[in-house]
Amino acid sequence: MKRIITRTLAAGAVATLALAGLTACSDDNGGGGSDAGSGGGSASGTVGVSMPTQTSERWIFDGNNTRQGLEDAGFEVNLQFANDDIPTQQQQIDQMITQGVDVLIIASIDGTALGTQLEAAAAAGIPVISYDRLIRDTENIDFYVTFDNFQVGVDQATSLISGLETHFAGVSPWYVELFAGSLDDNNAHFFWDGAMSVLQPRIDDGSIVVGSGQTTIEQGATMRWSQEAAQTRMENLITAHYGGGSGALHGVLSPFDGISRGIITALQNAGYGPTLADGLPVVTGQDAEVASVSMIDQGIQYSTIFKDTRLLAEQAVAAAVSFANGETPTPNNTTDYDNGVFVVPSFLLPVSIVNIDNIVVELVDTGFLTEEQIAAGVM
Repeated sequence: MKRIITRTLAAGAVATLALAGLTACSDDNGGGGSDAGSGGGSASGTVGVSMPTQTSERWIFDGNNTRQGLEDAGFEVNLQFANDDIPTQQQQIDQMITQGVDVLIIASIDGTALGTQLEAAAAAGIPVISYDRLIRDTENIDFYVTFDNFQVGVDQATSLISGLETHFAGVSPWYVELFAGSLDDNNAHFFWDGAMSVLQPRIDDGSIVVGSGQTTIEQGATMRWSQEAAQTRMENLITAHYGGGSGALHGVLSPFDGISRGIITALQNAGYGPTLADGLPVVTGQDAEVASVSMIDQGIQYSTIFKDTRLLAEQAVAAAVSFANGETPTPNNTTDYDNGVFVVPSFLLPVSIVNIDNIVVELVDTGFLTEEQIAAGVM
């Protein structure tokens, strides 16, 4: 498989690129030309779409793709981003309900913080679609669209081991550190459980050693999926357990590309790398953010998990059309997503591992990113 671009970056340029993933894409790009909503039928009315933040490239894509798909299906759309602030999201949803939207699509910041809003939506007869992040501890959601989140974790851990076998063959044991997502996001727990189903046997048999001893999700958690928080934690781990950068560290499980870039910055600043070929630890990721895909193409970050959010938007649109037409969306999973009150009917989408060998097939050939975007590291 061809490389998209071959070049060597100085450490300072890499650090600059690591921050580039927060660059917003234009509305008409939408993550690579989505046909969101195709096949979902048509309807009328207004849909309120509540997204958690615009600080992540991924959520910008989701918002734009969902809005476009809904408009193509005939809806008016009220799209709001909450800037990772729970009261802001609560207020935005309150306003949507007061304004009389016909359907709500909500990607929550904290899956337990919207009880009052959901009660109001139920009282007003407004169906609620939980988008990617499961809303918990309430009966007042009607459908859930997401990816196979346990499999995301399995694939992250599988990729981590593949990278260790490739770049640290013959080394025993492998020294690894573990990062998790934000504990208020239900998906973080699925990612962790999936990853640990692969890694725990290796930890138990001694072939993987977590040098810090921090092996619980609470110890590995990264509030709000923050790149800066991840960098700080990685810096502290290096100082406390790896001789400030002189100790052997072979891999880091990361659940999200923004976290990955913070980890990589800390590692490079401590003297590891700057690339995998130079001994940089293997770092995983998720969401195929363009800055991280560019770093994968350059041999810096090892892998990411691609979740085609265009398809997720299509499913959200299809569910909204069903509700608007007085019908019930068809789930493909009715067993796995218990929100603490009931098992929510869900539609799960597949995921895939992206590494240096399959960037073109997975991301360019599918229209998610262009070669030019990957070369530049920005949308």
